[in-house]
Amino acid sequence: MLVGAFACNVVWGIIDGIFYLMDSLSARGHAIATLRKVREAADRQQAHQVIAGALPPVLASVLADGDLEVMRQKLNQVRIPERVLLTARNWRGAFGVMSMVFLATLPFVFVSNVWVAFRLSNAVAIATLLGLGMPMDYTLIIVHGAGPSRWLCSVARWCGSQSWPEDEPPAITRSTFGRN
Repeated sequence: MLVGAFACNVVWGIIDGIFYLMDSLSARGHAIATLRKVREAADRQQAHQVIAGALPPVLASVLADGDLEVMRQKLNQVRIPERVLLTARNWRGAFGVMSMVFLATLPFVFVSNVWVAFRLSNAVAIATLLGLGMPMDYTLIIVHGAGPSRWLCSVARWCGSQSWPEDEPPAITRSTFGRN
């Protein structure tokens, strides 16, 4: 039974790592397709629309035509790769995702008390988010005006609110994740 649970954790980690690689490949392919659309635009105005469409709406709204023209000129100088390839950074990211999923589910393999395993899993997930996720998402924290301590408090508050009776498994619903 222990070997089966351990193997299941490894497999779910691998699956999530593969999803990460697929997302990375898709994002790189989308960037290349956008670059090609900019180069194949019939006129400057159409190229500006493609560039503005690829940017976040807030950023696109503050750029003038001159800024978009500078971007268009610089994008025309970029070499377009013939194939979309994964980089070493993509593979390291996939390994990180795999490790994070594996470590977060590992307490359920070794702890017989489900409530304790659930809390240990939360602790491992929070530690992993702090160790890996927060440095990568620090820009998001700054953009939304929440400092690192505020971010940590919100994560801890969410995990603390996720309690359920020991003899009854949790009902995972859309509202569990804050959605209605």
